[in-house]
Amino acid sequence: MRLKFIVTFIMVILISWVFLPAISAGQEAKHENPEAEVQKNVAPVSVDGSILFYILGMSSFPAEERADVISRRIARAASDRSIPADSVKLLMQDDQLKILAGKEFIMIVSNDDARAEGIGQMVLARWIRQKISQSIISYRHERSGPVLLKKSFFALGAAVLYVLILLVILWLVRLLKKILENKVRSRIDTMENKSFHLIRSSSLWKAIGILFRTLKIAAVILITAAFFQYVLGLFPFTKGVAAYTLSIILDPLASMGIALIGFLPSLVFLIIIFLITRYLLKLIKLFFTSIHEGSIKLLKFDEEWAMPTYKILRVVVIVFALVVAYPYIPGSETSAFKGISVFLGVLLSLGSSSFISNIIAGYSMTYRGAFKTGDLIEVDDQMGYVEEQRLLVTRLRSRKNEEISIPNSELLNSNIINYSKRAKDLGLILHTAVGIGYETPWRLVDAMLKEAAGRTEGLLKQPVPFVLKKSLDSFAVTYEINAYCDDASKMFFYYTLLHQNILDVFNENNVQIMVPSYEGDPPVPKIVPKDQWDTPLSEKLKS
Repeated sequence: MRLKFIVTFIMVILISWVFLPAISAGQEAKHENPEAEVQKNVAPVSVDGSILFYILGMSSFPAEERADVISRRIARAASDRSIPADSVKLLMQDDQLKILAGKEFIMIVSNDDARAEGIGQMVLARWIRQKISQSIISYRHERSGPVLLKKSFFALGAAVLYVLILLVILWLVRLLKKILENKVRSRIDTMENKSFHLIRSSSLWKAIGILFRTLKIAAVILITAAFFQYVLGLFPFTKGVAAYTLSIILDPLASMGIALIGFLPSLVFLIIIFLITRYLLKLIKLFFTSIHEGSIKLLKFDEEWAMPTYKILRVVVIVFALVVAYPYIPGSETSAFKGISVFLGVLLSLGSSSFISNIIAGYSMTYRGAFKTGDLIEVDDQMGYVEEQRLLVTRLRSRKNEEISIPNSELLNSNIINYSKRAKDLGLILHTAVGIGYETPWRLVDAMLKEAAGRTEGLLKQPVPFVLKKSLDSFAVTYEINAYCDDASKMFFYYTLLHQNILDVFNENNVQIMVPSYEGDPPVPKIVPKDQWDTPLSEKLKS
C-alpha cells in the first residue's frame, strides 16, 4: 500500500511539473506584453557557431531570416580571400547606413536596430563592422592548413584518450562488481535466510546487476557525448553542429532547473503534506489492525469491518490531501488543467456506473455481515465456499471445486443462505425425510431414525436429534429426522453417512421405505436381508 501511494503521489507531481508549465504557457501566451514581442523578434547573427551580434526583424523580413542572410553574406566574404579583412567599411547612401566587405554588401544598420540597442546608429554600425572584421580574420585563421593539422592531432589524441577512458571505465565496473559479489553476496544469502525466503537473493543480485549495467551505459553515453562535442568543436566546419547539439542537451536541463528552483517552495509544502498524510495513514492502519486482531474492542463494531473501514478512510484521507495540495501543483490554475479534470470526471461518470455500483455493493455486503471468507453459502441456487470477497466480485468454490464469480451488485439484491454462520454456536440442523407405511408404529419409526442419527459420526449428541411427522399422505406417513452438527463444511458427508445408517437400521428391523411412490404391497417386502449387505462384486465387473 505504501509503495503504491508513494509512486502515485510522485508521478502526479512530476507529470504536473514537467508538462503543465508548457501547457500553461500556451494558454497564457495571449497575455504577453509588447516588450516580450520585441524580444521574440530578435535573432543572433553567427559564423561557425559563434554569435557576433543580434539584429532586429521587420514586418516583411523576420529576424531569423534576416540573421541567416547576413550570416551567409559574412561567410561568403570571409571565404573569398581576395577581400581583405580590413576592407569592411561603412557607407551612407540614401539615408541608409550600409556595411560592405570590399564590394560585397553585408547589411543595413537601421535606426530601429540602434533604438533597440539604446545607442546611436553610427556607434552601433562601427561596433558591428568591428565584429565582422574580427569574424573574417577568425574564419580564415581557423581554416588555415597549420591550424587544421594541429587540430587534427588534437582530435586523434582525444580519440585515443576516449578509447582509454572507456576501457578503464569498463574495467572499473567489472572490478567493482567482482568486489561487491565477493563481499556482499554472502550477506545477501544470509538476508534471504533470515527473511524466511521472502527476500530472494537472486532477485536482489539481479537488481544490483541492472544497476551496474545502467551506470556503465550512462558513463559510456556521457563520455561519448563529451568526446564528440570536443571533436566537433575543434573544426570550423562542424563547430555549428557542436553548438547546436550542446544547446539541445543544455536548454531543456536549464529550463528544468529554473522551473525546479521556482517550484521549491511549493515542493516543500507538498512534501510536508505527503509526510503528514503518510504517518496519519499509518496511525489509522495501526488502529484498525488492532481492532481486526482483537486487541481493541469497540461496542457494536465487528472485527470483520475493521479493514474495509480502514480502506474507506484511507481513500478519504488521500483525497483530502490531494485537495489541500491541489493549489500547489504547477499549472493547477490554468484552463488546460481544469479542462483535463473535467474531461476525466465526465469519462469516469459515463463509463463506470456498474463499476461504482459493484464497489458500493461490496462494502455494503461487508457491513451487512451476511458472510465471511470460508463460509458455506447459497445464492440463487449457487452453493459454494466463500474464497475471496473483492470490491467488484465475490468468488465461491463449489462442492465440485468450480469457481463461481458473482458481481457484488447482484449479490446485494439476492437472498443469501449462510450454512456456517450459526453452526459453531447453535449448530446446523441436517434433515432428511422418509415415507413409511401406516402399518409400522410411529414410535418404532422415531426410534429407528434416532438410532440412525446416533450412529452417524459427526452429528452432535446434544442437542438430541428429533423426528417430525411432516404429512399423512395417501399411502404413507412422511417422517423427517433432524440432527445437529457444528461443521457446515462437512454437511454433505454427514448426509451420506446418515442415509447409509437409515438404510441399515430399517433393513435390520424389516421395515420398508416407501419413498418415492407406493401403489400396493408387493409379494416380497422391499428390504435387503442382512446376509446380503456385504455382497461382493461379480467376477465380470472385477475384470
